[in-house]
Amino acid sequence: MRLALPLLLATFTVPAFAQTPAAAPATQPVNFNVPAAAEKDVASIDAIIAALYDVISGPAGQARDWNRLRSLFVPTGRMMPVGVRPDDSVGMRLLQVNDYVASSGPLLLEKGFHERELARRTERFGHIAHVFSTYEGKLDADGHVMRGINSLQLMHDNKRWWIVSLMWEAENPKLSLPAEYLPAKAAGG
Repeated sequence: MRLALPLLLATFTVPAFAQTPAAAPATQPVNFNVPAAAEKDVASIDAIIAALYDVISGPAGQARDWNRLRSLFVPTGRMMPVGVRPDDSVGMRLLQVNDYVASSGPLLLEKGFHERELARRTERFGHIAHVFSTYEGKLDADGHVMRGINSLQLMHDNKRWWIVSLMWEAENPKLSLPAEYLPAKAAGG
């Protein structure tokens, strides 16, 4: 029976290793076909987060630089708003950047919108990072203010940072931002 256990373990662990995709050679650059990014927008995690907030913000009537937004994301990058439906079920829209531009662009142009970062938590390992960025957004047309969390997955290709995915959820009457995701001053009262 002692020999059966190692054989059994090997049977279950080998397929897991076999399914792991091979890493690309370290000398092979990432080749994404997106508009060229301004170096200042993608040089650091701070820079790419600031560029993200900046590009969607502006007064009513001000066209946004959608190619700048596209330049921050990998070509198949995802933007995924999560929210509660009227029946209390939770849903998510799975958008590519162009979908976001088509659906939200006209509203931002018509109503005016400004979003800023309130606080951030970052976890990083090697060439990947995960960022929880607490935001505050305001529709200029009616003064409506919303807060929530942007969850970003980022990748660095030894030249620049890329946004791989952006998922967000806004506060609602049943969901408030916890103190640990707010600035220390705001969390303390």
